[in-house]
Amino acid sequence: MAVLELPTYESVISASERIKGYAHRTPLMRSHALDKALGAEVLFKCENLQRTGSFKFRGAFNALSNLDEQHRRAGVVTYSSGNHAQAIALSASLLKIPATIIMPHDAPASKVAATKNYGGNVVIYNRYKEDRELIARGLAEDHGLKLIPPYDNPEVIAGQGTAAKEFFEDADQIDYLFVSLGGGGLLAGSALSARALAPECKLYGVEPEAGNDGQRSFRSGAIVYIDTPRTIADGAQTQHLGEYTFPIIHSYVDDILTVKDEQLVDCMRLFASRMKLVVEPTGCLGLAASYDMRTLVQGKRIGVIISGGNIDLDRYGTLLVQGL
Repeated sequence: MAVLELPTYESVISASERIKGYAHRTPLMRSHALDKALGAEVLFKCENLQRTGSFKFRGAFNALSNLDEQHRRAGVVTYSSGNHAQAIALSASLLKIPATIIMPHDAPASKVAATKNYGGNVVIYNRYKEDRELIARGLAEDHGLKLIPPYDNPEVIAGQGTAAKEFFEDADQIDYLFVSLGGGGLLAGSALSARALAPECKLYGVEPEAGNDGQRSFRSGAIVYIDTPRTIADGAQTQHLGEYTFPIIHSYVDDILTVKDEQLVDCMRLFASRMKLVVEPTGCLGLAASYDMRTLVQGKRIGVIISGGNIDLDRYGTLLVQGL
């Protein structure tokens, strides 16, 4: 069995140079009200203000810019509930590469529309009855396309790690860092940057309680597979961690935490009312977990990566006003 060549912090540095001038260096923001509520100094890395509305642009552009000429001509295929889809579509457009994106039937309409507007060829599937990975592999084999998974890819992981790299460079100190967890690309990349730049920082991945495969995998020492979880955090409706993301997470992350969907709605309201930020449910995972750990983080400097802000406005309004 071949030994996986895992990305390193040097891979993150290379990705940082590659995406420079294309990805935004997103700002750090604070809220006096949230500082007071948590009894800590809270810094937010606003990847909801990234191109395509999420951190995913970093990894997608890094992966596509690494393709050889043959694959650039043939094109790429991927699967995603929305954020990676948009990121691949825009990156492919900028690099003049054809892109096919497999999206679930219940993906937010705004994410499907944006993916198409960026130039992606969208193929719809039923996430509860069909296997997106099998569909993607079939298209890749039939048409000679390069498969770029949403998280389990060294170049994608390295690109996602640039968000935390910037975070640590722009902040004087971070004692605790909370990162959203779906398939693990952002968390694995963040772990590479954290251990290189702030080895004493406590690093936590956060996923929805309904889809705690990451937590179970982390604590058992082996990848756990689950059915597609039913959660409003559509960016974290993954069924398992990846072969590349799991060993990095298991080696360098301090723990995996879970939160309820109701907590995500509460945090959406906090972001909207206190910081005037539109944040999707998945992007609220880190803040929700920091509230659960507020006794531990008292007096500390904590970081939260807001992973994205893509959500249908009608759905957003309903959740803010009516809740679940």
